[in-house]
Amino acid sequence: MKEIKFVDVGEGITEGVVRQWLVKDNDQVKEDQPVVKVETDKAIVDVPSPISGTLRIKAAEGSRVKVGELIAVIGTKEELSQQEKAPAKAENAAQQAARKQEAAPSTAKEILATPSVRKLARDLGIDISRVVGTGPSGRIIENDLRSMASQAQQTARPIPKFSEALEKAHDEEIERVEMSQTRKAIARNMELSATIPRAVHMELIDAGRLSRIVSENKDRMLKKGVKLTFLPFIIKAVVRALEENPRFNSSYDREKSEIIVKKYYNIGLAAEGPDGLKVVVIKDAGEKSIEKIALEIRALAEKIKNQSISIEEMRDSTFTITNIGSLGGGFLSVPMINYPEVGILGVHLIREMPVVEKGKIKIGKVLPLSIAFDHRVVDGAEAVVFMNSIKGYIEDPEFLEML
Repeated sequence: MKEIKFVDVGEGITEGVVRQWLVKDNDQVKEDQPVVKVETDKAIVDVPSPISGTLRIKAAEGSRVKVGELIAVIGTKEELSQQEKAPAKAENAAQQAARKQEAAPSTAKEILATPSVRKLARDLGIDISRVVGTGPSGRIIENDLRSMASQAQQTARPIPKFSEALEKAHDEEIERVEMSQTRKAIARNMELSATIPRAVHMELIDAGRLSRIVSENKDRMLKKGVKLTFLPFIIKAVVRALEENPRFNSSYDREKSEIIVKKYYNIGLAAEGPDGLKVVVIKDAGEKSIEKIALEIRALAEKIKNQSISIEEMRDSTFTITNIGSLGGGFLSVPMINYPEVGILGVHLIREMPVVEKGKIKIGKVLPLSIAFDHRVVDGAEAVVFMNSIKGYIEDPEFLEML
């Protein structure tokens, strides 16, 4: 007989919600057959059966499960029948073990943390022995402390009396909505993003040539099954700019006061799905053609829509783009940095606007861009250079002819 547990899928995930059983209790299942869908912070994960046999469900749909928690058992009917007779004996043994543990002297918890993390705990007034570490082997990292400090601040913040009175007066008109796993993940990531000292640089770019190239090739690419948009060109321009300005393709290690520069270019794309915002990743974007990137964007968007995106397709981004223009609105914005990256590019709606060319006013296609960046790693002047690099590629006819 085998136990099916909610396994550690990485990315710091500690719990999930049983969303859908794909089989019924006491069904016969085959080895490696997906039996249940569990929603995590990042994605919905299919959990397979480790062996063939009869499945007995232990966690109902909608229940919350921790990593390592039992969700089902599988075996022969005889094994399952024997297991059902065993609980009474097992419970007595468990009670005896619990009494022994209560009588035994307590041992000090081993705390794994670097000196800089211990100092930060003292500075924040946090008892480090109460912190659950999410680093390797349970090591406590800076994010654990900042998350705990943020939660303590929210808990300690007094509720204004007028809000308290309002809630009592309108008790029947107030709804408390439990946050989904995805929404909780977004909240945690936004809290982490808020710890980054940021600055913003904005620019208006001549998108006339880009618009023309996309328009001229749209029908030809559609015959090949490719829906051509501006985004693949912007991704390629960003990769070239990152190659010239490598600090924007990095992250900041506060513990060691080091900048970690990545030599690979995985471009994250912020995408809105039915269950909230996710960041999908175009891996090795610099090595892919415009056509390949366009196909990949479409495939990932479809997976977000039908909630079949995998964790692997959402990890290891080095720089993120948020395509605000795809929603049809927004002139300029200040996007939230995708922690722990150094920058994020906001791409807005291409508009027809008055532009001046050779002393004359004409109507042109203008693309507004904004970049939010970690001011600990890069300065404003570097952001201007980086944005100018992106601008140069988007306005360069030779670059745009790379279909």
